Amino acid sequence: MEDLDVPRSVPGAAEDIVDTLACFGLVSDEPVIYQSLRNPAYENALHRLRGMNAAYPCCCTRREILDSALHGIEGPVYPGTCRDGIPHDREGRAWRVRTHDEPIVFEDMLQGTISQGLEGEVGDFVIRRADGFFAYQLAVVVDDAEQGITHVVRGADLLHSTPRQMHLQRLLGLPTPKYMHLPVAVNEKGEKLSKQTLASPVEKTPSALYDALVFLRQQPPRHLRRIDEMLAWGVENWRPEKLSGCLKASA
Repeated sequence: MEDLDVPRSVPGAAEDIVDTLACFGLVSDEPVIYQSLRNPAYENALHRLRGMNAAYPCCCTRREILDSALHGIEGPVYPGTCRDGIPHDREGRAWRVRTHDEPIVFEDMLQGTISQGLEGEVGDFVIRRADGFFAYQLAVVVDDAEQGITHVVRGADLLHSTPRQMHLQRLLGLPTPKYMHLPVAVNEKGEKLSKQTLASPVEKTPSALYDALVFLRQQPPRHLRRIDEMLAWGVENWRPEKLSGCLKASA
């Protein structure tokens, strides 16, 4: 359960996610692990990165970064201001990991060959925030390795995060899963459906699962009615090539 941002966590939201998945027959094979309870594991990873001089403290504010940064694939590229140390009259607020511009290349199982030069396109990225909470990039890498995850299937909005995670995997000596990034549902403005865009919650009905298969261009037969039938059909007939190269799709 990715609940790292504790101050923004809504009471009951995590339980509602688990309940919604269960309504569609999607039940975890193992106990659900909550990232908000795993700080010691993330601290250990940060300690290892610091020990190999792969991470450093950063005193920059958001405004300072925006004023001096170039624009990258997902916003401002950190210019490396604190790479060689911070001024004696300031304190580190966040922790960043050092990057390089040797391209990180991987073969996404749906999107094809992806290549990214982290230093020029992203910059040294945050792994522990100024408020003390760990960043998603570090947490997910540690969690995937500990749980023995071999395949990751997720939304294409996280496609450009993958090279950052691979960079951390290599630094920490962790295995890299195989990745498949599916198109995300967007509204008429091209915005991903979410709470931020006031999207309605998922209806806990069999028709919602059927609609998901249709959205993913799998062309399920109309006679499917029960959730177990839809899941069985989906597993047997999954054809990701029908989505090849698609990052977004209208809901």
